[in-house]
Amino acid sequence: MYVVIPAYQPTPLLPELVTSLVEARPAIEVLVVDDGSDTACAPVFAACEAAGARVLRLSVNRGKGAALRAAFTHLRDVRASGPVVTADADGQHAVADVLAVADAVDETPGAARHLVLGQRDLEGDVPLRSRFGNGVTRMMFRAATGRRLLDTQTGLRGVPSSLLPWLTTLRGDRYEYELVMLLQAARHRIDLRSVPIRTIYLDDNASSHFRPVADSVRIYAPLLTFVGTSLAGFVVDTVLLMGLHALLGVLLPAVVLARVASASLNFTLNRRLVFPDGDGTDGTDGTGGTGGERRWSAAGRYAGLAAGLLAANYLLLATLYAAGMPLLAAKLVTELVLVTTSYVVQARFVFAHRRRAETVPAHTAARW
Repeated sequence: MYVVIPAYQPTPLLPELVTSLVEARPAIEVLVVDDGSDTACAPVFAACEAAGARVLRLSVNRGKGAALRAAFTHLRDVRASGPVVTADADGQHAVADVLAVADAVDETPGAARHLVLGQRDLEGDVPLRSRFGNGVTRMMFRAATGRRLLDTQTGLRGVPSSLLPWLTTLRGDRYEYELVMLLQAARHRIDLRSVPIRTIYLDDNASSHFRPVADSVRIYAPLLTFVGTSLAGFVVDTVLLMGLHALLGVLLPAVVLARVASASLNFTLNRRLVFPDGDGTDGTDGTGGTGGERRWSAAGRYAGLAAGLLAANYLLLATLYAAGMPLLAAKLVTELVLVTTSYVVQARFVFAHRRRAETVPAHTAARW
């Protein structure tokens, strides 16, 4: 098994963790990623190497996601086999929990693709920002995927080595990478399994390099981008609706023509920005499929959604307008009611990957 530990400006807790892991399971391979730490941390990484870890060094600080992707790329290139576990460098993961997550990874040939998440109960003395952040991402994740996870921000995760090629294609250089991993797993029908672990926060999580504003924006970028594309579509739809209604004097054709134009714009923006076809740069989804077929398939599903939303939009808009509400006000109320429905359906149905079950061939075992 392999344990990947991304580290930026680590404390002496890191070599202690490496030592404990190697002592608990001598066959373990520990890969520490130095994410551009300054020279003052050189003794810490030297101690990790002395304890038996391999240190992969990045020349500049790129973020946790980039560090994890670099580790996964390395393991893929050396054709690593066996469970791969990611753990944090700040002493918040007990060795017993790391091993429990590794043991829950199923490396049996033909096993369903899956991720194993170390699930904290987040009860008791948990920092407010951690409790709040997990609550928000948990609700967002459920809205986007229909799956219920109690801990979406855990850094303790296990994957079979067959998923390494897929992990190298996921986007995001900082903390958003871990949420992207979960969102893309849901889209690719990869099972999400949980193992209970201890909740450990040292000094109120003071060692964390999480930036509340900048990293929160990155984490919630898919939802924020969707709001932006929806706003653009809304502006186009509203301007055309008001103009066409004034020109034609009839509501139904004005609604239909405005919706066709705005839906075309919305589909293009969402496919490119919110729910991109591929997760990598080769036109694939990271599991061997090309984007052309998915684009046409998604377009067909989006047409169905657009037709349903058009009917709902017209019925609600006509009802409010007939009740005496000004057309612009009725339009605003209608869009507010339907925007959440649109996001959930697009995430779960329109742009979700509906691919045949497939198994990525396991790699031949190799050392560093």
